[in-house]
Amino acid sequence: SGAKNWRWWMMVSVDVFFVVAGQTSATLLGRYYYHQGGSSKWISTFVQTAGFPILFLALLCFPKSSGGGGASGDAPVAKVAVIYVVLGLVIAADDMMYASGLKYLPVSTYSLICASQLAFNVVFSYVLNSQKLTGLIFNAVILLTLSDALLGVNHDETEDMSGMPRGKYLMGFLLTLGASGTYSLILSLMQLTFENVIKKHTYTAVLNMQIYTALVATVASMVGLFASGEWRMMTEEMDTFRSGQFSYFMTLVWTAVSWQITSVGVVGLVFEVSSLFSNVISTVSLPIVPLFAVLIFHDTMDGIKIIAMLIAAWGFVSYLMQHFIDDKKARKI
Repeated sequence: SGAKNWRWWMMVSVDVFFVVAGQTSATLLGRYYYHQGGSSKWISTFVQTAGFPILFLALLCFPKSSGGGGASGDAPVAKVAVIYVVLGLVIAADDMMYASGLKYLPVSTYSLICASQLAFNVVFSYVLNSQKLTGLIFNAVILLTLSDALLGVNHDETEDMSGMPRGKYLMGFLLTLGASGTYSLILSLMQLTFENVIKKHTYTAVLNMQIYTALVATVASMVGLFASGEWRMMTEEMDTFRSGQFSYFMTLVWTAVSWQITSVGVVGLVFEVSSLFSNVISTVSLPIVPLFAVLIFHDTMDGIKIIAMLIAAWGFVSYLMQHFIDDKKARKI
């Protein structure tokens, strides 16, 4: 039992590291792409899921580590396939919103707005997953909403990356906010699918969901890339990339890899703990990304942004405290 508990903590720790490190590097690389002259939102969308074949390695390494079983248990294949397609399309739309938000916002602002996913998570978990609303969780929602509100009204022309008009800033703000809400909805829908359709919360099932939804999202983003005509820009974009063609290629490759490292961590936390906890951990990079953004991209870190960061951190701690209390009660039962 002690060895099993130690293994559990080790796996959770590794997954947490994957989520924080992967998300931080992916966000910074995504901003670097735009900073060096990249401009295609569809390419940015594409790389968020295009690295999904990496997940097949995990599937091959741990095919029966969670007790075996297929990806869908006794659930009808057609029903599961439809769910994968729908979720994949929603993920593609979500990735597009994230890519657009990252294009129009400083990384520090973008990262802080992403913290709102916890507030959305509470709402969707309450409606879809019967999550209890406690004082601490309600406090977290209020604080995270306040943090985003501060950022929403804190637009200063001196903060713009390249003279970005106020309209673009607000568009980026709203798209990032929408992406955060959609991401939380996706996790809640995944949890609902596991509970009511697949009914087998195995490592294989979780990986299959991640792989096939990412496949659909990748195909959808490719369709968008070609339909928009942005694929014609790739050669020119590569030639004009400030740090060179090789850097352009490696930026896209490592962005894709970073997002999949994040996905592996998210998948692991969904399996080892819960989808809600994975969402909580994904906000741990909240104070990390803005600090790197200040150092690398020279984003401004004014007083309002610092206050917003502290308020968001307070909201995160409140949310985490509720999980700690729930876990403590569960151990007593």
